This record gives sequence, C-alpha cells and structure tokens, in this order.
Amino acid sequence: MAIKRNKRFHAEVATSSLSDIMFFLLLFFLIISTLANPNVIRMTLPKSKTNEKTNKQLITLSVTEDKKFYVDKQEVGLDGLEALLLSKMNPEKDLTVIIRIPATLQVQDLVDVLQIGVKNKLKFVIATSPG
Repeated sequence: MAIKRNKRFHAEVATSSLSDIMFFLLLFFLIISTLANPNVIRMTLPKSKTNEKTNKQLITLSVTEDKKFYVDKQEVGLDGLEALLLSKMNPEKDLTVIIRIPATLQVQDLVDVLQIGVKNKLKFVIATSPG
C-alpha cells in the first residue's frame, strides 16, 4: 500500500514588508529632493560669524574659481553680466542679487561685480557660510 502526500511545499517570498520599505524610501527621497536648492553651484564661501537668512525674491549670481559667471545657473561673461542682471530685474518687485563668490578669489573680482550694482542701484548681498 502506497501512501501519497497531497500537500506539496511551495517556496514563497513574503513581499509585504518590502513594499513598506519601498514606500518609506520613496517618501524620504521626495522630501529630500524638495529641500535641495537646484540653483546652487557648489563652492567654498567666505566665513562669517553672523548669517542672516532671507525669504525675499532673489537672483543668484555665482562666480567660480576660474572666473565664470552664472546668473541663476545661466553662464554669462563679465561684459554681458550687467545687461543680463538688468533684464532680470523687475521694477515692481523688490529683487535682491545674492553674490556667491569663492573665498579664494581676489577682492578685486568682488569689487568688479559690486560696481555693476552700485552703477545701476541694485541690491547686492554676499553669501557666506557660518564659521
């Protein structure tokens, strides 16, 4: 007499916990991506003991180590910088230009940029890092 087993074992993988983990990872990356500023070019900024955060409407002017100028991630030469800044300025809005310049550049490079603001009566602020 042969005894047959009707129950066969099937290999299964429990995936319910994996979907929970994927959901939390998705939420984490969505939150982090909204906090990241897409208009930032990485550079070491000058140090300052006091920092002031602003919520005004801003135009970001970044100067790199090799003296390339970027206005809101749009590359422009020093000769076309003034025209581009004036075209982005809106007389009805109180716009401020944030200058992000590396600490290793000479003061004259900063003065060249600030002269554009003084000449056209623009509001300039120098970005610094706490330290």
